[in-house]
Amino acid sequence: MTIPPWQLFLGFIATSIAYSILSSIYKNIKNRRNAAARRCQPPNKIPTGLLGISRYREIIKYASEYRSLDLMEKTHHEGGNTFEQVVLGTKTIVTIEPDNIKALLATQFNDFGLGRRRNVFSPFLGDGIFTLDDAGWSHSRAMLRPQFSRDQVADVGMLGDHVNQLISLMPGDGTPFDIQEYFFRLTLDTATEFLFGESTNCLLENQNVQKKSALSSIGGEQGFAYAFNRSQDYVVQRARAQDLYWLVTSAEDRRNCKLVHNVVDHYVDTALARYNSAGGDQEKFIGSPNSDRYVFLNAMVRETQDRRALRDQMLNILLAGRDTTASLLSSSFYYLARHPRIWQRLREEILAKFPPTESAESITIARLREVKYLKYFLNETLRLLPPVPVNGRFAKHDTTIPVGGGPDGKSPVFVPKGVEVLYQVTLMHRRKDLWGEDAEEFRPERWEENGRHGWEYLPFNGGPRICLGQQYALTEASYVLVRLLQRFDHVVNEQPEITRPAMKFSLTASHAYGVKVGLYAA
Repeated sequence: MTIPPWQLFLGFIATSIAYSILSSIYKNIKNRRNAAARRCQPPNKIPTGLLGISRYREIIKYASEYRSLDLMEKTHHEGGNTFEQVVLGTKTIVTIEPDNIKALLATQFNDFGLGRRRNVFSPFLGDGIFTLDDAGWSHSRAMLRPQFSRDQVADVGMLGDHVNQLISLMPGDGTPFDIQEYFFRLTLDTATEFLFGESTNCLLENQNVQKKSALSSIGGEQGFAYAFNRSQDYVVQRARAQDLYWLVTSAEDRRNCKLVHNVVDHYVDTALARYNSAGGDQEKFIGSPNSDRYVFLNAMVRETQDRRALRDQMLNILLAGRDTTASLLSSSFYYLARHPRIWQRLREEILAKFPPTESAESITIARLREVKYLKYFLNETLRLLPPVPVNGRFAKHDTTIPVGGGPDGKSPVFVPKGVEVLYQVTLMHRRKDLWGEDAEEFRPERWEENGRHGWEYLPFNGGPRICLGQQYALTEASYVLVRLLQRFDHVVNEQPEITRPAMKFSLTASHAYGVKVGLYAA
């Protein structure tokens, strides 16, 4: 007797479901035994509905309303400092415990990796330092580290012309404008000049000037910046879909990624052509074709001539160099506009060290470090609004994290192979038991009182994967703030209705409604 195809199909479905259920039961029994053997206790579990579908909808809803920080606070209030959740059928452990983050990033570094991140991010970022694990990451780090240890990385001289252009565009009569938009254009210009030896000149858009970048022939500056931002949104949407990330794609997303790749490929091809025409002269090939200024890409071409590897690494560094610094500067003015006392003290200390009568060329890294309150101010900005608010690691094999289990949250937690541990830096930086009852208050003086902190303060990650560009970002932000507070003596908050930051969480954080201010020239 022949069995009808539909019955075979139903039989296959039923068998698959039964197998999945039995496998899940077996895995749960095995995990419970392993957890007991390691003296682990389970963390709190927050209700997430059937397969975590309702939790996924909640995440999307809060993100669309730019209230992700509210959701983070709400769920940690329910689940404690470490809890377990399910999103679209995928279990995740979420923590804001410094000891757990230290384990993920340092003491148990080899137990955790990036997991699915490479597949999620690869349509945009390819195989770069932010997507690779193990040997690939070690090779990338070894190539990039020497370039970031050079004095040229913190060359403030390169910033001068760009900040001059920035200041010339800013109204000095109190006219309201979105300063965040200017900062994202500025940091794209400075990052591309540092990396590629040729600036995108986004600050020069729509002006009657001759200086234009090569982007004019491949999509334009504005098109590149738009595609760059949209590509980030695309990979974040994929990340939120957990193991179903592969379902999140569209023709528009692929076009945006392609445009970004074409732009970076242009710079890579130009550098490779120059290198080949110079006969691979290692000594001469490092600076810009029009000056002796250090160019990151040229230094990288001396390490490898693999076109795809160069593009992916440059794109990864461009993301970090542009977005994190723009986020830090934007948040700096968010707080300066709301705290006149802090603006006044910071400006007084800047002018005491850098009088407006001095040339901008006199600003050096060593002298920037002498303005202690500037350091305290930036530390406090990074505490309350770190540019990378959330991160995570996946267990490479069955392992544990030190705390978060049991009724008191003091026991270790078992982490099965493949499970992600998310750590939310923004919320950890706001814990009152770690930072005092005024943890939610913007108060740079806390760093004057106690400038030493451990794993409870982590704006640039930690351990072997600590941010290579930390010095670059802090130097650029310090230089820009000094120049702007030299030029303007008063700032007005033009968004009094926003009393709590409304943040858009992409790969980095930005202010969803911009940072609207009025500036008055000195």
